[in-house]
Amino acid sequence: MEADALKFFIACVTAAGFGIAVAAFGCGIAQGVGLKAAVEGIARNPESSGKVTVTLLIGLAMIESLCIYALVVSLILIYAHPQAAAIASLLGAH
Repeated sequence: MEADALKFFIACVTAAGFGIAVAAFGCGIAQGVGLKAAVEGIARNPESSGKVTVTLLIGLAMIESLCIYALVVSLILIYAHPQAAAIASLLGAH
């Protein structure tokens, strides 16, 4: 039973690591593309910089929230799985 719990924990940690890595990579690419488009738009029409900046910041916040959701799911996978008691006893915690 404890060996199964440890295998499950290792799988959860691996899945959490890959999940947050993919989310960070995707969010970084999306933010870079959005920033590039905003800078190009401001370069073409400098008078629109106020509206473009506000829209850019809202968009970047929405993209960053996706990465935060992935972080929350990863933390749930690591700390709130059903076999937490078996792993805690295996590691010596009470």
